[in-house]
Amino acid sequence: MRKHHRPFWHTVAAAIRGTDGRIWTGVHLGATVGRLSVCAEPIALGRAILEGDGTIDTIVAVRHPKPEELDQSIAIVSPCGACRELILDYAPDARIILPGPMVRNVREILPHPYRR
Repeated sequence: MRKHHRPFWHTVAAAIRGTDGRIWTGVHLGATVGRLSVCAEPIALGRAILEGDGTIDTIVAVRHPKPEELDQSIAIVSPCGACRELILDYAPDARIILPGPMVRNVREILPHPYRR
């Protein structure tokens, strides 16, 4: 995150560990038109699917602090609701590292997912 941080454009990074131990990363893609922004987790997930077999064990996301924040530490953040839904779709048994840090199954942090 420190290497690729760019205010507004790249503020969150994610890492996914596959069940085979390989790790894929992604970075948030900010956009002038906000709805076109893409979270870091889907970027990492796409890489896991393209470069691996797509099986996911654990996911973590971190955020870079804003310049005005007193604490300039990179911190673990929870996936947003949309990312939780996406993770549930592709890896319903995935473990999510949350602030604390604590580890929960994606089903625990999204108890009532959208159903078609």
